[in-house]
Amino acid sequence: MNERIVPSSIRKVYEGRIFTLQVETIALPKGDTLHAEVIRHPGSVVIVPITANGEVILVRQYRPAIGRWAWELPAGSLKHGEDIRAAALRECHEEVGLVADLLEPLGAWYPTPGYCDELMNFFRATGLRPPRADEHAQQDEDEDIEARAFSREELTKMLAAGEIIDLKTIAGLALTKP
Repeated sequence: MNERIVPSSIRKVYEGRIFTLQVETIALPKGDTLHAEVIRHPGSVVIVPITANGEVILVRQYRPAIGRWAWELPAGSLKHGEDIRAAALRECHEEVGLVADLLEPLGAWYPTPGYCDELMNFFRATGLRPPRADEHAQQDEDEDIEARAFSREELTKMLAAGEIIDLKTIAGLALTKP
């Protein structure tokens, strides 16, 4: 049963830079009416940058929603109409400071389908190199990011110690486990 149900009414509560919050009224097949708070998101990319010696590059950044710093895979929202491969290349360059010569799609999943339609597109990035003079990228103004490469052994210890708390990172690491 994968048919999409179109809401009978939509009320926009908030529209921001990254997402829109709507309250949608939906008539369910059995006759009930559902009033759902839904976050509409343009989608995102998650990059698993792997160095030539097999290390994975994570970024450390402050996450206001949880009030703490987190080690995560580089990721970012799609810009309106942006190609997902172009977005993955852009985010790798902006957050890690390196350009990926090879991007391998790993799949796409909804991290929180109970209230948000964000589709996360995962990519393995290899052939990492410094940018050429004509390849420019800049971190977003609200980002304070530290990038660092970790061995798989270090990542396993970080996971066991609860130092990696971000589920997209755990999923990306599992998707690329050697």
